[in-house]
Formats: sequence, structure tokens, C-alpha cells
Amino acid sequence: MTVSKQQVILGLALSLSALSAFAYTGQQFAGQAKISIEQARAIALKAHPGNISDEELEQEKGGSGLRYSFDIKSGKHTQEVGVDAKTGKVLENDREGPNAD
Repeated sequence: MTVSKQQVILGLALSLSALSAFAYTGQQFAGQAKISIEQARAIALKAHPGNISDEELEQEKGGSGLRYSFDIKSGKHTQEVGVDAKTGKVLENDREGPNAD
């Protein structure tokens, strides 16, 4: 079976679009973080298992001042889990209220 150039280009385009789906808000702060988004995801999911529906890296009071924030859906509710981007410590693990940001 041979693969045409068009099929290769289409495959690459689909792969790149899938990668952009994993982008998160606040990437401009990533150079200041000591732990990666992948490590922070694992920490957050250990603190509250479920499916991550939103993630961001933000400057916020508490801890080192830089945190990853994850919305994790589990059943019918959403939990917000905050992970310090410099220490990996869980800073927040609360049920998301009716006025989610």
C-alpha cells in the first residue's frame, strides 16, 4: 500500500489540529513554572479523579503566586483543583460554584 503526499499532508494537518486542542490558557507563564502541565494534570487528577474540561496557568494569590487551575468533571458536578506551578502542592480542591470563572 502506498501513501500519497496528500494523505501525508492531511495526516499532519489533523495531528497539528489535535495538538492545538491541548493548548491551555496562560502559556506565557510556562517559563516561570517549575513543574510541567503534564505533571500538574497528574497531581490534579490524583486529588480529584475525573475528566479535565478546562485548564489554565495563572498568577493568583496563595502558594508561589503561580498556579495551574483545572476544572475536573466527575458525574454531574465540576471540581476546581489548583496546583502550585512551582512546588506541585495542591492549593485548592473545591466544588465549582454556580458562578464559575
